Amino acid sequence: MSPRHQIFLLSPANCAGKRAGFLLRKDGGSALAQRLRSGEGATIGEVFTFMSGLYFRGKLAYASAFAQPPGDCHGIQVIVPGLGLCPARAVIDLAGLRAIARIPVDPGDRRYTGPLRRDAAQLAERLHPSDAVVLLGSIATPKYLDPLKDVLGARLRFPREFIGRGDMSRGALMLRCAAEGRELTYVETVEPANSTLMPRHFP
Repeated sequence: MSPRHQIFLLSPANCAGKRAGFLLRKDGGSALAQRLRSGEGATIGEVFTFMSGLYFRGKLAYASAFAQPPGDCHGIQVIVPGLGLCPARAVIDLAGLRAIARIPVDPGDRRYTGPLRRDAAQLAERLHPSDAVVLLGSIATPKYLDPLKDVLGARLRFPREFIGRGDMSRGALMLRCAAEGRELTYVETVEPANSTLMPRHFP
């Protein structure tokens, strides 16, 4: 049965990587870095796309094509370290980006998991049990799955086609699917006794 509504959660870009450094340093010369410094700011979508390139651009394009949110909810929400879940259109400045970069994406760090669990719980309260929350991010590590699965339960799904693909391949796949209007197959993650994550098809 198809979900009544569909929300996408986008994993964050690496705020400690080389591309992030171009924005964080005081003399960053790109137009985006200058906007962050000037106080004008930029959207989280713009900033994370700059830092992550094809992968985040693919996630944004795909989620924009297939999100079906309820009327009082954002269909695209980004996992932002220290802030929880934020709309891709939310604006940050340089100070905000530096604050984000100081929070590790670590399921053992409450500065990361606290806001994420809080916002996931608020999202769960606004959704019907048949609605779906699709994670566009890796499930190979617990950094996204653990805090979200605990709160969202069976609503949380991920694209089956992501299994075995790297970030660049996932980004290109999502861009193609968005352009073609072709949706991926979402499956629920279950954790068997041996703690190896396995996909389970959602009926």
